Amino acid sequence: MISEQPLRDLARTTFDTLEDVLSSKTQHLTAIEIGTVSEVSTGTAEIANLRSVAANELLRFPRGLLGIAADVELGRCGAILLGRTGELSAGDDVRRTHRVVDTVVGDSLLGRVVDPLGRPLDGKGAVKAIARWPIERIAPAIMDRAAVSEPLHTGIKAIDAAIPIGRGQRELIVGDRQTGKTAIAVDTIINQNRDVICVYCAIGQRGDAVARVIDKLERTGAIDTTITVVASGEDPSGLQFIAPYAATSMAEWFMERGRDVLIVYDDLTRHGRAYRELSLLLRRPPAREAYPGDIFYIHSRLLERATRLRKSKGGGSLTALPIIETQAQNLSAYIPTNLISITDGQIYLSPTLFQRGQLPAVDIGKSVSRVGGRAQLPALRQVSGPLKLAYSQFEELESFARFGSRLDEDTRRRLERGRRVREALKQAETTPLTILEQVAVLAAVTEGLCDHIPLQRMAEAEQAIRNRARRELTTVADEIARGAPLDPHQEALLSVARAAIEPGGFAQSKV
Repeated sequence: MISEQPLRDLARTTFDTLEDVLSSKTQHLTAIEIGTVSEVSTGTAEIANLRSVAANELLRFPRGLLGIAADVELGRCGAILLGRTGELSAGDDVRRTHRVVDTVVGDSLLGRVVDPLGRPLDGKGAVKAIARWPIERIAPAIMDRAAVSEPLHTGIKAIDAAIPIGRGQRELIVGDRQTGKTAIAVDTIINQNRDVICVYCAIGQRGDAVARVIDKLERTGAIDTTITVVASGEDPSGLQFIAPYAATSMAEWFMERGRDVLIVYDDLTRHGRAYRELSLLLRRPPAREAYPGDIFYIHSRLLERATRLRKSKGGGSLTALPIIETQAQNLSAYIPTNLISITDGQIYLSPTLFQRGQLPAVDIGKSVSRVGGRAQLPALRQVSGPLKLAYSQFEELESFARFGSRLDEDTRRRLERGRRVREALKQAETTPLTILEQVAVLAAVTEGLCDHIPLQRMAEAEQAIRNRARRELTTVADEIARGAPLDPHQEALLSVARAAIEPGGFAQSKV
């Protein structure tokens, strides 16, 4: 017969152990607030029973879909969806995340093509996140900012000479459709050295247009120091809306580590349209041109994040080149007017100049940089002063000369020089020029050395001057880049230009 005592001892030991385990565990209750989708629209959803949700909080829908709590009211919540709505239906559960929308930041983004949430689009695998930053961040305080004084060269003669851009500036690129706005922005990215990080943000663009930009960056090698953030026209309006904010957070990570960053928003016209669509679906009251009342605020809070920091804050900078599209050259339309008032100047591209073959089609008369010569090297500033004056006088004289009146010799000479200045300002895509090349060419045309050259041969003359300057003026190039004035080197530059186009040389040879 089996003794009952060992069984009792075993049971007592077992139950004692369970009691010890239970007593060592502390019970925690977690409240999970779950809402219900009551209505689904294209890009938005109405949610009920989320009584404690915060404005701009990230929401989690079924099947991995994310959204933003945009309109928070008593008893309802309007959400902006960050993905396709095809599988979402009324009655689905919605959960709070207790955090705002964030994105990936860090060095691992360089050379990559990602969406606004940091998800890869280039087939190169997942992005290794150093950290995740909110897409909405407070702009640096006024006392943390420094004056814009260091130039950011585009490599384009018409811009660097007449409309200089400084590091930390916000310069708007504005013009009608198909006038070369993206080409100027991409050429500026290509011209940057590896000490400037670039971010290209495509908002609502066609897939083939974005692919051409990426291909151009790859062929020139600029892709290695560029982050490409894409929310194409095929993507939901919610992704298009958050794209520029996410791209700015990626750029600010480098700026706060003392780096100089250039960001291109291509373009804010489509960004405004995406926000208008979302606002109308959320039943917000429309204002002028059916845009919501806070359309100015969404762009101002974005562009205010571009700045140059003080040395005590690292000395980094974020230069913004927002692009805006006009219709029929109407600069007084709602969105262009807003952005012109927010930014520090604009580069206006004229469709008339584009049709005449004046490329880049920069209208110097309507373009302006509110930073001005403070962001120019002294040598370039000295040569650009006579250039702008001579060009403005030439345009005025040319308009009067069309009436066919008799012209005196001085007027005829100024017209001929102005035509050569206009030819010198022409420049092909993806051919950025160094500061030495720009100064040498512009000094030659403003001093009249090219007055005897036929207009159809000005491109050859410019190439000859550039080639000779690169070969013979290496020391001068270094001194000009360090901020030396033009005066000590002007004669050397003009001598090189004369030798390049001297009689008996290329200018007198047959084509």
